[in-house]
Amino acid sequence: MRLRVHPARSPLAGTIRAPGDKSISHRAVLFGGLAEGTTEVSGFLEGEDTRATLAAMEALGARVERDGATLRVHGGGLQAPPEALDLGNAGTGIRLLAGALVGHPDLHGGVVTLTGDASLSRRPMDRIIEPLARMGARIESREGRAPLVLHPGPLRPVDLELSIASAQVKSAVLLAGMNAPGTTRITLPAPSRDHTERLLPAFGVAVRVDGLSVEIDGPVRLGGARVAVPGDLSSATFALAAALLVPGSEVRIAGVGINPTRDGVLRIVERMAPGSVDRRAAADGDAAGDEPVADLVVHHAGRPVGIEVPVEWVPLAIDEFPMLMALAAASDGVTEIRGAEELRVKESDRIAVMTEQLRRLGVAIDERPDGARIVGGGVAGGRVDAGGDHRVAMSLAVLALVADGPVEIDGADWIATSYPGFVDDLRTLGADVEEQQ
Repeated sequence: MRLRVHPARSPLAGTIRAPGDKSISHRAVLFGGLAEGTTEVSGFLEGEDTRATLAAMEALGARVERDGATLRVHGGGLQAPPEALDLGNAGTGIRLLAGALVGHPDLHGGVVTLTGDASLSRRPMDRIIEPLARMGARIESREGRAPLVLHPGPLRPVDLELSIASAQVKSAVLLAGMNAPGTTRITLPAPSRDHTERLLPAFGVAVRVDGLSVEIDGPVRLGGARVAVPGDLSSATFALAAALLVPGSEVRIAGVGINPTRDGVLRIVERMAPGSVDRRAAADGDAAGDEPVADLVVHHAGRPVGIEVPVEWVPLAIDEFPMLMALAAASDGVTEIRGAEELRVKESDRIAVMTEQLRRLGVAIDERPDGARIVGGGVAGGRVDAGGDHRVAMSLAVLALVADGPVEIDGADWIATSYPGFVDDLRTLGADVEEQQ
């Protein structure tokens, strides 16, 4: 699918609700499938990635019922499926499942294969294979990449210091630790998303956090829970950036999760456009799993300015950098991004892809091994390509609202991975977007 986005002719205005948080949706249905009893999940993201994790849990033996907007996941016993579990493009799904399954007692002696699409099969899996192997896990791979062939068996606890601040690696080890007798401890070099630590206690699992270290005692089994998934801050970022860019705009994004381990995008935006974002108490209150939630009211407060992004904020905004790079392209001055090499092993090499596509729109940008230097200014119309990446597609669509002419975005099908309602939400706010086959 191709999107054709026309420059905005009037301010954007209105209220939207961000889709359910992708990271929490993965965890909610995965934990629910592992748990004894029934787990009720409201606000689940109906994206391709999260549906792949849900389908994997069903193939492993969980029973799923839908009641309107609520999912009921009935867990309590796993079985090794005869076919490979296809996680599509879900990096979170495949890494967390590997940790959860490789020591699960119901699967000892069996074989479980985790696979995915071409994009997922290029992403590094040795970052979870190596720590899990230290726990005694047997995992075969294709030179450190999917497919992963798990041979579930007994595990031992580990005291592990990670070299990267990865929530997915941390979570995979924690989930494996639930099946290892004793205390599993993980220490990170910097903060990372803590959705796993916040959500596991709702399923009856005690997690101890001490600074950058996390501990869990095994073996332990989960119990059913009720989970209200908040809106995804990563998805909310697109409407937020659109309001910052289009003069006169004011947009409200309701029910957004503002977890402090991932609110780097708000910190960066508040420095680029001071006073433009107001965090207000959400009508829905806090979500299950001790996740803070707010309504974000965003208004255009003049043209954003380029900044040097603090390196310590980078892990807290890693998924939002395609949009932040696009925002920088339409800002005044220069934006410097460093310490973001993790962007090269996402759904695409986001540094390289965004650099190439922004140049197609006339943006002056220098690519660096761990980031970029972006000179803000005018943005030309033209034709670009998402490069197989949902966040790249949406970032370019938002930037097109302030281009000199229409922008056509090839490969927009990937948006369904995380934000199926993206085009409808942009139109609700007043944007002129055409979908072309």
